[in-house]
Parts: sequence; C-alpha cells; structure tokens
Amino acid sequence: MSPRSWPEPSPEIAAAVRKIYARKEPPLAVAIRDQLPEVFPDTEFSGAFGTRGRPALSPGLLALVTVLQMTENLTDRQAADAARKDLTWKYALGLGLADEGFDASVLSEFRARMVEHGLEERALDLLLAALKEKGLVKAGGKQRTDSTYVISAVRDLNRLELAGESVRAVLEALAAAAPGWLATVVDIEPWSRRYAARIDSWRLPATASKRADLAVAFGTDAVALLEAVYRADAPAWLRELPAVQVLRTVLVQNYQVTDTPGGREVRRREADEDGLPPARVRLGSPYDTDARWAAKGEDLFWLGYKIHLSETCDADDGDTTPNLITNVATTDATVADASMTEPIHQALAGRQLTPGEHYVDSGYPSAALVASSLKDFGTVLISPLLGDCSPQARAGAGYDRAAFAIDFGQQNAVCPQGRTSSSWSPCTQRGTEAVVIKFAKTTCQPCPARDRCTTSKAGYRQLTVLPRQLHELQHAARLAQATRDWQHEYRRRAGVEGTVRQAVAVTGTRRARYRGLARTHLEHVYSAVALNIVRLHAWWNGHPMDRTRTSHLARLELALAA
Repeated sequence: MSPRSWPEPSPEIAAAVRKIYARKEPPLAVAIRDQLPEVFPDTEFSGAFGTRGRPALSPGLLALVTVLQMTENLTDRQAADAARKDLTWKYALGLGLADEGFDASVLSEFRARMVEHGLEERALDLLLAALKEKGLVKAGGKQRTDSTYVISAVRDLNRLELAGESVRAVLEALAAAAPGWLATVVDIEPWSRRYAARIDSWRLPATASKRADLAVAFGTDAVALLEAVYRADAPAWLRELPAVQVLRTVLVQNYQVTDTPGGREVRRREADEDGLPPARVRLGSPYDTDARWAAKGEDLFWLGYKIHLSETCDADDGDTTPNLITNVATTDATVADASMTEPIHQALAGRQLTPGEHYVDSGYPSAALVASSLKDFGTVLISPLLGDCSPQARAGAGYDRAAFAIDFGQQNAVCPQGRTSSSWSPCTQRGTEAVVIKFAKTTCQPCPARDRCTTSKAGYRQLTVLPRQLHELQHAARLAQATRDWQHEYRRRAGVEGTVRQAVAVTGTRRARYRGLARTHLEHVYSAVALNIVRLHAWWNGHPMDRTRTSHLARLELALAA
C-alpha cells in the first residue's frame, strides 16, 4: 500500500449532491466528509499492509465504508452496492460517477487485517483525536458506563449437539485438508450417514436412553478420530488443525475415557457425579471458541459476549455538545463487570480522556476500586456500593455488621451488648485483604441476645471487614448514597441505557455479526464510531439527541431509592 490523501469528490457528484440537498439537511455521508475530511488517514493503517505486491485499496476509505455500513446496519454486499450506486456515498468516498467500486469480499479482508495487526480500535482512536481538537471531548469531565449482553453469531447447541457437531467439524476439516488419508482411517459410508448434515438440523431421539446411546456414539467416534490423527504414521500437521484441537477440548470437558480390560470405555460426564468445567472455560460451539454461556437473573441465558460502552455526559449539565462514546470493551459473557472497571479506566487514560467523575451501576465498583480509581486515575467512581449481605442485614432484623463498633486502633470490636471481641486476624480472602473478627464462645453462648446476633453452629459471632481505609470509605459511601442529593445526582447514570438501546436499534449490537472475540470487538468499535457519527450529524444539523427521557428501569431505580 502506498498511503495517499483521499480523493476529492468529483465535480459532477459534488454538483448533483449540492443540487439535490440545496433545501434539505445534508445526509450523514455528506456531512461526515464535509465536517471531518480524511478522518481516517491511510498512514494510520500502514502497519497492516506491505510495501510490495498487488496495490491495496485505501484502508482509510474502507474504514469509512465500514462506519457508514454500521450507521445503516448493512451487510457487506449491501455496503458494496451502496458505494457503487449511492451518490452520497460516492461523495464521501471521493469516487467518480462511473466508478465500479469494489467487491464485497474486500470488507471481510479489511477486517481480518485489522484484527491480525491489532488495529481494532484505531478508527475510534482517530475519531476521538479529531473531536478532541474540536473541543467536543476532553479529560476531566463526566462519563458513564454500562454493559449489555451480545448473542454470538453461532447457533446455540446443547451438550449432545456440541459433541456431534465437533466430530462433524473435524471430519469436514480433514476431508478438505487430507481426503486421501481420511478415506484410509474411517469407513466413509456409515460415518457420512451420521455426519453428512449438521447435527442440529435433524431431530434428536425423543427418549433419554436413546439420547444417551447417541452421546456415547459421538464420544466413541471422537476418540477413534483423535487416535487416528495422533497415530505415528499420520501426518503430523493434521494435529495442528483448529478443529482437531477443539474436538480434544470438547472430549475432555464432556466425556470420561477410561481404559478397561475390554478396551476403552467412553461415557458422558454427568454434572452431579463427575462435575463439569466452569462456564468461563467451557466451550459452547466448535465454530466460535471464544463465546461462553452466561445467565442474568432467572430468565436471561445466552451464548456469546458482553459489551461495555462508556460515554460523556456533560451535556446533561446544559453543555451544548453531544454525548459521545469514548470507549468500547468486549468480553466473553462470563466476565464480571467489576473486573472491567480498571481496564476501562486504563483505556480512557491511554486516550487522555480520563473522566473526573465516572457513573456506573452497582456491578462495577467495590470499596477497593473506588479508592484505586481516585488514586491511580484521579477519577471519582460514583456508584451505589452493595450493602451488608449478612443474614441479619438481609432479614432486616437482629444485629448486622453496622451494629458493631469496630476500633482499628485497638484492633477489636464491641457488640451491641457491650462485649469485646477475642481475636483480630488480618487475612487475604479471594485475593482481597480483609480482617476476620471473632467473639469467644464463652462470651456469645450465655448472651441473652444471641438469637438476634447469630445462629452459627460454632456458637460464636464472626465478622469480616475490609482494612481500615477501605472500611471507612465503604461506610461513608453507604451513608452518602442514602441521601436525596446523591440519588438526584446519580440519576445521570440512567442515560447510558438509552445509548445501549441506540446501539441495539441502529447497529444491531445485540447479535454479533462475526465469530470470535477479536472480530466481535472490532464490530463493536465500528458500531461505537457509527453511533458517534449519528449523534454528531444530528448536532451539526441543530437537532441534538433527546436527553430528557428516562427509561422505565431508571424510573424504577429512582423510585426504589427514594
């Protein structure tokens, strides 16, 4: 690739566009070219392209095509057709009237190069840098973050279908890579009858016994296939096929294989007897090994990912600039929100857009994160900290943790009956520093208020508290979040739900277009760029997005808080 400046719109295209939209607001494709000319320079993508070989299309223009594609939620083929037929797209891309455009496959190749060279976030970085120069985003302001679920691009498979489809995927890979070798190790006719069609395309047996037999057959076929691949006389490179590695993992996660005098016995793992791997490592599809099963509440189950969107929210204070997305993070579905708080702050700091105040829901913070965010990034993390989860606090009766007077100087605690603890033990629990405080049995057992304090079979009360600084911070935060002033200010967080809804409605974020975590993240980044362009287009035309609406969920949160 030879980096070059974007071509200017041809005179005939420019004249036609100006004539058509003389009395109308210019469409988004025209506005972005006029307001942000050459926002994605070719030089920023040069690391993904060589200096020799077939001339490459402009990666900057392909990035713009991908953004426009997201604003209209188009497929690759539809985007290529728009670049060939739509005058406004030709204007934005600087194409001539007779320009034939490009083949749709170019967009897939462009995305693959971006992922391969770690350039997934380059488009968002470039847009935010341009907006920073215009004063539309800045560090030290107010931002908010929320997450939502993303369904993977592959089908949902149960454990039986997963086992069979993993075997079929290996057979397909071997049939393409080494058809002659495959014919020598399996009996093609019976195997083709079982694995010719996708496993989820035919009806599985209705009875449990027949399904169990089919599961054993799938497992036996998997063992036989892997033994053939790993034989000494088999080509060594077959073992490196991705489908083979996936089948090995699926076999280990779902089957027990034991050597017996009569040969190898294969049986399916049962959750109660043998245990299953945790969701964070358990595969859900042989075609997307990054997607994971997760649940939220009692009704939501999905295979896929989570997206975390961060946006500015200074406009809620009367600022005339639009709220703009400043960061996008994508994880598999099992990653907790709290584990993403620090990475999000690091990403914002890398763009020099660290917020002064960051509004998040209760899934993101902890007392330690509130302290570290202020210390490391100068960011005040504004979020309700989860309350005391002791049985007494949940029941709303008896002596909860707040009823005890904790003296860090004397290293003891005094219960509501005036008795002093017997031990004070600093420790580490699940990687977090804590202090375990115990009262003696001789103190608790004769106590007249014992039933209000503890029902422990050990016969004494035990408290677990954070170290002094974090304990005091936690206590102060819980007191503050009970005030009306804090609750009124925290209403600002609810607006991010509208951003999530906009991402789902405009760019189809709810369902991943591509397979794999890296490509899904690339999709999310370009979706965020597209949403920013949509908001900027409305602002350029004097129609800022409506910021006054509060979702039903946000109104319910406020009602409960009051």
